[in-house]
Amino acid sequence: MSNTPTLQKLYKEEITPSLIKTFGYKNVMQVPKLSKITLSIGLGTAREDKSKLEHAVTDLTTIAGQKPVITYAKKAISNFKIRKGDPVGLMVTLRNVNMYEFMNRFINIALPRVRDFNGLSDKAFDGQGNYSVGITEQIIFPEIDYDKVDTIRGMNVTFTTTAQTDQEAFELLKGYGFPFVRRDEK
Repeated sequence: MSNTPTLQKLYKEEITPSLIKTFGYKNVMQVPKLSKITLSIGLGTAREDKSKLEHAVTDLTTIAGQKPVITYAKKAISNFKIRKGDPVGLMVTLRNVNMYEFMNRFINIALPRVRDFNGLSDKAFDGQGNYSVGITEQIIFPEIDYDKVDTIRGMNVTFTTTAQTDQEAFELLKGYGFPFVRRDEK
């Protein structure tokens, strides 16, 4: 018995043939695929209060299933009271099984819990086939215990694909079941 994630099976069995038919690829290796998912949190106040950094690390570890990397300021910015070497954020990169498991939870559990959710914008592609979404509250993930949350913090989630164009990436993510706002409703 294999432990292949559901979305990985979906990609091999349904999304790949659909994309080959839509875009007319000559080779299976031309079909775009999801290469990684990056979660990041910016922490502006971590320099003054170290406990906020620890809480953010705990939250992101719980959501992603692996420990995040602390990012540090590369140079001093006096207007923001940041010195070189201060912790300014956290990030974690998910690949393979962890990536598919996170994406399944994100699409089917977390996004429906977003307040006033009408669908994801189809304008958040970067021109090279990558898609980014901003989340305002980490409590949409069921793994987070609401009683242990010190502050509500947002995060960025970036889906990096091997697609050459935004249209190919859009069709790929739509195949996975991303709830995009329909274009005719705009």
